[in-house]
Order: sequence, then structure tokens, then C-alpha cells
Amino acid sequence: MATEREKEAADYLKKHKIMELMDNLTSMLFFYRPENPREFLVEQLEELKNSRETGEKGPSLFDSSNLDATLRILDPANQKYITFAQYKQALFTLGIEVINECPEGFNEDKISYETFKTEAMQGLQRCSATYEQA
Repeated sequence: MATEREKEAADYLKKHKIMELMDNLTSMLFFYRPENPREFLVEQLEELKNSRETGEKGPSLFDSSNLDATLRILDPANQKYITFAQYKQALFTLGIEVINECPEGFNEDKISYETFKTEAMQGLQRCSATYEQA
């Protein structure tokens, strides 16, 4: 059983999303493998701070080219749309748990590339924001 001090520490880590922050920073270090890791981490923290203050895109491992590759896999016939089931599964696979359940194209079961990419980038931004969002 956890002591009161351990519970307070766990609550602190959860409240400030410290574990998520460390996971994101570690992942970015492994992915980019910068020559100067400390400088890289400072830059990432500054980007995150700027993102929190301005609402602009913060640091993320995914960019538009990654989403384009995902769409090419989901749409090998190049129809320029995916089904809602594909949309939902792709976002879940990217780690986005809270999604727009009625995106543009939902009624026709044809989610456009643009809609998917917009929803994905917004979801990824929410996931990588290790600060409380409004």
C-alpha cells in the first residue's frame, strides 16, 4: 500500500503530466538522435512553452508526410477518401483516443484526406501537449 507521501508524488506527476512529458522527450531523442541532446531538449521545452502560450503547433514526431503515408496505405486505389472505420482505426493507431465522431464526410462514409489530416494533426497536438489545455 502506498504511503501518503507516495500518493502525493503520484498525484503531482499526474497533475503536471510529467510522465507524458518525459515519454515524449525521450521518444524525440531516440527518433532524432541529436548531436547535443541537452540543447535539443531545451529547444523542445521552449517549443512546448511557446505552444502553450500561443496555441501554435508544438513539438511532435508526426508531420504531414507521415499522415500522407498513412493515407496511401489506407487508400491504395487512390480514391482520395477513406471510410469512417479506417479514419477511426488510424487515429486510434496514432494514439489519438478522443476523436471527432462525426467528421465531415461521416454521413457518406467518405472521409477526405484533408479532413483526416486536419483531425489527425489536432489530435496529435492534443496528445503531445503535456500541459493543461483549455
